[in-house]
Amino acid sequence: MRRAGARPRRGMLGTELAVLAAAVVADVVLVLRVPAGSGGWAAPLIGVLASTGTAIPVLTVLRRRFPRHVGVLGSVVAALSALSTVVSVAARTWSQPPIAEIVASGLLTATVGRKLEPKHTAALAPVLGAVMIAAPLLRYGAGQPETLLAVAAAAYWGSCLGVGLILRAADSRQLDALDRVRGQERLQLARELHDLVSHHVSGIVVRVQAARAIAEANADVGGHAAVYREIEQAGGAALAAARRLVGMLRDTEDVPPLSGALLGDAVRAAADPSARVVVAEELDQLPVPSQVATTVHRVVTEALTNARRHAAASEVVVSARVEADDLVLEVRNDGVPATSRSASEGFGVIGMAERLAMLGGSLTAGPADGARWVVVARLPLGGEDSPFKAFPRGF
Repeated sequence: MRRAGARPRRGMLGTELAVLAAAVVADVVLVLRVPAGSGGWAAPLIGVLASTGTAIPVLTVLRRRFPRHVGVLGSVVAALSALSTVVSVAARTWSQPPIAEIVASGLLTATVGRKLEPKHTAALAPVLGAVMIAAPLLRYGAGQPETLLAVAAAAYWGSCLGVGLILRAADSRQLDALDRVRGQERLQLARELHDLVSHHVSGIVVRVQAARAIAEANADVGGHAAVYREIEQAGGAALAAARRLVGMLRDTEDVPPLSGALLGDAVRAAADPSARVVVAEELDQLPVPSQVATTVHRVVTEALTNARRHAAASEVVVSARVEADDLVLEVRNDGVPATSRSASEGFGVIGMAERLAMLGGSLTAGPADGARWVVVARLPLGGEDSPFKAFPRGF
């Protein structure tokens, strides 16, 4: 499935790197502007060598590479910042600029609020806030205008923590929604499974009835008639129970065709009258398994629903063809503005992708030239994993 969030994440990383680099440059400028009376040229050199203003931004960026170690990285950053403050206060020869440390610690605070468990967030976030506020307050001393950075650091820390907690809540809602979608998809699959069981048990019952009739008519094998009768009764009871259960579970609207239909008919049955349907001729001779019929039905109806919901589509085309021994099902619509091309990506796409993956297929969804949106589903026609392997190829 197409991942639309990769480009925004890369953009956020670039912005983050630019901000951290600017903060480091600001610290270097402040170091070089230290008056000669505070230690001459040796003092800036010692400050640069001892500075953690570069190490802390690097550790902050590494949280993206090691998301499971955010707590460790946050603890190390807090310890380095506190150590730097203690050294600066003890030396009394140079006030180490804290801008890069404050910016980096704030970013880590937001990540801590989003990623860590609540008890770990409650322990680490205040520590990061304390070192952010203490850095300008203690390094410059009372009466210096630079100590006002402590006020800005406190406001910045609170904002970062608030953003992290808001993102945590959004992530939780996203996961809940995904769980609901997966649950609904599995329930739908369960309903269809019951339908398939009923269909095939019906075939078993019919064949047993025919075998019993033949056995009763043939005196030589008449002893088997009682066995056939028992099998028939058991099959009939199972079929009745399955039908009762299906009647309680399934929604009878838009029922897809069962096994024995042709693939071209399954595609046409799923499309609504407003869509133009283009089916390759060879697909009108290919029997479609029941699980494929329901999957085709779901993919087409979901794609058409998205087209109606998210785009002012004037043309919707549903096509089915064969490419490289794969069945390719494509739904294409226009009317998708460039500013909202990601709007058609939703939880329905996730459900379609999971269903196709169960049959060895794949799904892609994304924008195309001409303000269009294209959903392409692929299912293997050959191979051991193909859902069509039980059916002869008709072309």
